[in-house]
Amino acid sequence: MPYTVDFVNVSTTGLESSPVAEALAGLRANEARYYKNKYDHVFTVTPASEDPATLEWVNRVLADERDIVIGSRPLGVTSFEVDGLRMAYVFYESGLAINVMYGIDEGKKRAVGFKLSQGMEVPEELATRFKFARQKSKLAGEIRGSFFVIKGEY
Repeated sequence: MPYTVDFVNVSTTGLESSPVAEALAGLRANEARYYKNKYDHVFTVTPASEDPATLEWVNRVLADERDIVIGSRPLGVTSFEVDGLRMAYVFYESGLAINVMYGIDEGKKRAVGFKLSQGMEVPEELATRFKFARQKSKLAGEIRGSFFVIKGEY
């Protein structure tokens, strides 16, 4: 069942099994606020088990581009289009959030972003491949993030 993410009253709905559920909920709310403010898009998430197509697409991009397989259990996903971009997010039990930004038209931006919730360790599958920058968020505390540019067609 889809859940509309509220960035005013942050909730751990769908994230309860995460050891950093509060921080992950804040990170998810931070993303929801960004899309609402920039694109007037309402950010909704679905349990990963109810939207296997989005999860499979993100997993395919990670595997094909960088041979990355995430070890943590996916909890929630979302997929939508805004301003010529296909966006997909996966929120993992470990506190990791991955987003794929894929420009629909040739020449548009295409990248994969990784965000780590406050209190989580860098996942082993990402630790040696990426450096993470820090940013402050009123909703999520400290977020560490990194990204890579997508070169293939998806």
